Amino acid sequence: MKTLAELFEHTLKDIYYAENALTKALPKVSKAVKSPDLKKAVDGHLKETKGQIETLKKVFATIDVKAEGEKCDAIEGLIRECEGLMEEASGNALDAGLLAAAQAVEHYEIARYGSLREWAKVLGNTEAHNLLTEILDQEKAANNKLTNLAVSSLNKK
Repeated sequence: MKTLAELFEHTLKDIYYAENALTKALPKVSKAVKSPDLKKAVDGHLKETKGQIETLKKVFATIDVKAEGEKCDAIEGLIRECEGLMEEASGNALDAGLLAAAQAVEHYEIARYGSLREWAKVLGNTEAHNLLTEILDQEKAANNKLTNLAVSSLNKK
C-alpha cells in the first residue's frame, strides 16, 4: 500500500472480514452468557452487525470494489480470547469476562471505523464518510450499553 486510497481499501476489507467473523462468533457468546441483559445486548449487536455488513457493501460500491474480506488477525485474536473465556470461566466471572471481551471488540471496531471515516473524508468520498459515520455511531452506542451493563450490574455480581 502506497496511497491512502489503497490503505482505505485494505482496511475496509479488514473490517468486512471482521464483521463477518463476528456473525459466526456472537451466537456462541450469546449461548454461553447467563445474564439475560447481556444476552439481549449480544443478540441485539448480532442483528446490528448483519446490518453493518450491508452498509459496508454500499461503502465498497462507492469505490467500485467488490465487497470481500481480507483475514483480520486482530479479530481472530479477540474471538480466540472469547473462546478461551467460554472454556475456562464460569458463573459471574464468565459474564463479566465476556462483557469485557465484547468491549475489546467494540474498541477495535471504533478505532477502525473512525480511521476509515476520516480517510473517506480526506479522499473526498462523502457517501462513504456518511455510511461509515452511521456504523461508527452504532459501535459507540454498543460500547456505551456494555459499559452501563457492567457498571450497573454485572461487575457488582
